[in-house]
Amino acid sequence: MDAVLWIVLGVLLAVAEIFTTTLFLIMFAAGAFAAAGAAGLGAPPAVQALVFAAVSALTVAVVRPVIRRHRRPALESGEQPFGVEALEGASALVLERVDAEHGLVKIDGELWTARPYDVTQSFETGQRVRVIKVRGATALVWQDDVSSAGELPEAGG
Repeated sequence: MDAVLWIVLGVLLAVAEIFTTTLFLIMFAAGAFAAAGAAGLGAPPAVQALVFAAVSALTVAVVRPVIRRHRRPALESGEQPFGVEALEGASALVLERVDAEHGLVKIDGELWTARPYDVTQSFETGQRVRVIKVRGATALVWQDDVSSAGELPEAGG
C-alpha cells in the first residue's frame, strides 16, 4: 500500500511539473518513485522517507544544474545556434511594410511574417532590419544600422 501512495505522489508531482516547467518538482517526483521502490522492497516508512529525501536532494543538487545548463540558449552557452535561435541577430530585407499589424521580411532566402520589436516603429519596403527575437512564426525586427559585418551603412543623400 505504501508503494502505491508514493507512486501517486510521484505522478502528481510530475504532472505539476508540466505546468510549472521549473525542473524542480520533477526532482521530487524522482524521489517519490525511488521511495516507492523502497516500499516495494519492504522498507519501513522511516526508510522510505529517508530514500525520498536523499534522492530528491541529490537530483536537485546534481541533476538539475546539468539539465538547466543544457537548456540555456546556444548564444548564452557559447555553442553554435541552430533553428530559430540562429535567426536572432540576422539581417532581413523588408518585402512588405512592417508595422504593428502586419509585415513580411526575407531572412536568408526565407519569407517570414514580421512585426517591429518596438510597436511604435514601422519599416518600409526595401529597408534593412535586424531580427531581434522570433516568437512563433513571427520575426520581431529593429532598425539595422549596419547591414552586415564589415559593411558600412549606405550614405543617404
